[in-house]
Amino acid sequence: MSPLGWAKRITASDRVRPALCWFAAQYIRFVFALSRWRVVRGEIPDAYWDRGESFILALWHGRFLMLPYCWRRGAPVNMLISQHRDGELIAKTIRHFGLGSLRGSTRRGGSAALRAMVKALKQGTYVGITPDGPRGPRMRANLGAVSVARLSGAPIVPVTYSVSRRRVLNSWDRFVLAWPFSSGVFVWGQPIEVSREADEAALEAARSELEAELNAITREADGLMGQAAIEPAEPAPVRSDELLSLQDR
Repeated sequence: MSPLGWAKRITASDRVRPALCWFAAQYIRFVFALSRWRVVRGEIPDAYWDRGESFILALWHGRFLMLPYCWRRGAPVNMLISQHRDGELIAKTIRHFGLGSLRGSTRRGGSAALRAMVKALKQGTYVGITPDGPRGPRMRANLGAVSVARLSGAPIVPVTYSVSRRRVLNSWDRFVLAWPFSSGVFVWGQPIEVSREADEAALEAARSELEAELNAITREADGLMGQAAIEPAEPAPVRSDELLSLQDR
């Protein structure tokens, strides 16, 4: 059996998965504790947290690793995580940091996922989305986050991270694996508001704005850490069926 086959068999084991998630959580803690971190424009999320106002956290799939340490401890958040086996590993890993999850996708079973996020936001819980997940194209935003913003009235707040010592995996998302003993930075972007009356053209404009802002802060973070920028993949056509017909509640 190939190494990839062995890896799939191991991650499919009900006995092994909890241990893998525990190990991943310890690694994230290890990296954070043994590195020096700073935050750029941290006053943006602080203002929402201080007022107790919900927002939609947005970050690229490849910058997910250090998510638990960009978030304010005690602020309730649920990340949208795919129902795939890999998504289960991610959900169980972030649970070690007190972060919740909503299982689904803005593409597969999208209506249910978006309704769950809108409900959570209206109840005062924050939600998080990787706008290029779960399968890409890399660093190209789909319409999920802006659809949730339109339905809920909550703004989207982008964030990213970079480190001085890392490995970029050869995965579709060019996942950034941080090494310990690094310098690290979390960079927050400007909030993006979406009107409840936004039509298809306005939603596409907001999607494009989110994509541009996330890519801008990701380039900024990599530049601050002396790293070469990771380029986005070729964009996929935005399908009109992604504009899910959900009703406000």
